[in-house]
Amino acid sequence: MTTTAPTDSAARFELAHMAHAELYTPDLEGSLWFFTQLLGMRETGRQQGSVYLRCYEDPYHHSLKLTERDQPGLGNIGWRTTSADALERRAAALDAAGLGLGWTQGDLGVGRTFAFQSPDGHPMELVWDVEKYRAPVELQSRILTRRSKRPLQGLPPRRLDHVNLMASDVTVQKELFEQTLGFGTRERVVDGAGGGTEIGAWMSVNVLGHEMAIMRDQTGSKGRLHHLAFWYGVPQHNSDAAELCREYGIQIEAGPDVHGITQGAFLYVFEPGGNRIELFGNSGILQFEPDHETVTWDLSDFDTGLAIGGGTLPAETYFVYGTPGTDGQDKLLDGWKDRDLV
Repeated sequence: MTTTAPTDSAARFELAHMAHAELYTPDLEGSLWFFTQLLGMRETGRQQGSVYLRCYEDPYHHSLKLTERDQPGLGNIGWRTTSADALERRAAALDAAGLGLGWTQGDLGVGRTFAFQSPDGHPMELVWDVEKYRAPVELQSRILTRRSKRPLQGLPPRRLDHVNLMASDVTVQKELFEQTLGFGTRERVVDGAGGGTEIGAWMSVNVLGHEMAIMRDQTGSKGRLHHLAFWYGVPQHNSDAAELCREYGIQIEAGPDVHGITQGAFLYVFEPGGNRIELFGNSGILQFEPDHETVTWDLSDFDTGLAIGGGTLPAETYFVYGTPGTDGQDKLLDGWKDRDLV
């Protein structure tokens, strides 16, 4: 079954891509170890309790900001527009939808931004003016299309890839992003036996199979993060990363395997601060059709949608655990770890 997504034509092509993300962590040093030593990201700055990091092919000053907080979770997602004028138009659309939070002075490496939130309260911003990364001499790559040398430590991903949000109502979130920001919905999952309720949507503003996913939060909570993903482009690296995680005590949730939805090669782990991180081992589907029709999966086919290779995504965590946690969630995760991963 297919359906055409009702994307507002005025909004199409006014967002370029996801430029940066901020994660909250109660264990800043542990999170830094994970992203810099295990994943080989490089630090580009520090300010007011936050540390700024980038992958070696990320184009800007940073792609990840780590900020110390009492609980893990999503601090912000930054979307870069395709022009300064597009920024103004999308800001006006968000204001008209009642989601705008106003203009800010930006951040390290980031100029003036327009802050907004999803219907569930996920914090986001739009930006046009950004600082493009210029490597110092010792980090300049001989591969001229690469922003900096590949790091020698860990198993470094190449760039930030996508975000997955948990939502109390997938349809409300999905339609808002389609109509105000021009997202196209590539794939979705519906519960046919439950009246056709949407339980997941995978969306993009460019040729990637998805830069944002929205999954129904089975706890009924609002504004939580499911995961942030980083791209390898080589599926074998997910197997290598799984070995490193086992060796150094990083909790693996699922994978390596390949999703039917997006056809993305995945490995899900929990970084020391408690946020779920996906390591994305290939490009997944690239969508070039200008008139692409949304592919609809039924819940009855969801096992193939989740893992082509027959892997299991544990229901006790994958469909429930998000950050910040709900009451009792930490104990749930600890108990699962005690059973499977010691």
